[in-house]
Amino acid sequence: MKSYIINYDLFVQHPAALLPWAHNMVLMDKLNHPEERLFYAQKSVENGWSRKVLVHQIENELFSNHGNITSNFNQTLPAPLSELARDTFKDTYFFDFIKIGEQSQEGDLEEALTNQITKFLLELGVGFAFIGRQYHLEVGNQDYYLDLLFYHTRLHCFIVVDLKIGDFKPEYAGKMNFYLSAVDEQLRQEKDQPSIGLILCKQANRIIAEYSIRDTQKPIGIAKYKLIKSIPVELRDYLPTKMELKKSIQEQDE
Repeated sequence: MKSYIINYDLFVQHPAALLPWAHNMVLMDKLNHPEERLFYAQKSVENGWSRKVLVHQIENELFSNHGNITSNFNQTLPAPLSELARDTFKDTYFFDFIKIGEQSQEGDLEEALTNQITKFLLELGVGFAFIGRQYHLEVGNQDYYLDLLFYHTRLHCFIVVDLKIGDFKPEYAGKMNFYLSAVDEQLRQEKDQPSIGLILCKQANRIIAEYSIRDTQKPIGIAKYKLIKSIPVELRDYLPTKMELKKSIQEQDE
């Protein structure tokens, strides 16, 4: 309470003045820097976040991830749209709401995300409307299937998402370029903006990713995803090992 009162004069001309009391307490309790508070307050007002969603976005570090996606948006989209596209996508997405094994394939990841579509859409951000999984396209009398297809209500364009279970490879960009050409030809209407591709990989070397899309004419973003948030280094020594957990379970069974 004292902290809130001390900082109240900074909030009255601030988007936080438009937020409920509970939202403001989250901003004060969880954030130390004014620029971060301003960012999350603005996003809360713009997107109508609940308190729970606000906490989720802070914990998943939206401030540091937003706008940092590796992309060619500046070269492939007109100025106002390119800026909005950069603001829409993140460098890292957290899919800690799903569980898949180490030997899982891309189809398993795709199924897990669509089974948790509400949480998936929350992590993607406002404006994403889910159209379908394994969306069918026919090109040159051959069948092709998009992993995930969305329409973005603010960008006014289709979003093609290609999921990769491993690290980014340059050939993924060529495949996405092909998909976007097909979507623009077959699905895009006159009122729609150019379709955008999002390649989601476990890891992506930024230099390799930048080279892969530098001369591509279609707008493509390359981002990473994390299934489980990493445990802070200072806490790892205090956690039981796999063998210790197994031994503990056996002792309880005896």
